[in-house]
Amino acid sequence: MVEKLKKDMIEAMKAKDKERLTTIRMIKGDLDKEHIDKKREINDDLLIEVVNRGIKQRKDSIAEFEKGGRSDLVEKTQKEIDILQSYLPEQLSEEEVVKIIDEIFDVLKPEGARDMGKVMKEVQPKLKGCADMKKVSEIIKSKLQ
Repeated sequence: MVEKLKKDMIEAMKAKDKERLTTIRMIKGDLDKEHIDKKREINDDLLIEVVNRGIKQRKDSIAEFEKGGRSDLVEKTQKEIDILQSYLPEQLSEEEVVKIIDEIFDVLKPEGARDMGKVMKEVQPKLKGCADMKKVSEIIKSKLQ
């Protein structure tokens, strides 16, 4: 996926697609920053982590832009999210996510909300990058109640 990012950056330069190029450069910059600051190897796992963080930030921005009535910025930010999502593995459906959570519940047998951390610890490696973790957290909370 890191190679795909590099190829897409070159293609965006050739096509003079400024929006796509800017977004890809932001991802690349964040990847390089993680590599330098935290001495982490640039690989697909790091790319997924950086892209998920970028998507989360942009979703928060959209909420603020909507409050401010800035539909132009909402549209621009949504396009950035769409570009970022192309660098994530295929997203699981809600049914598939619930099935995985149910399997973990069968193993752990959580007794209440205080076991949320245990469940998330098991769920995260299986679903990270494949599902919106905010939605996963909401599903787990509803099952624990």
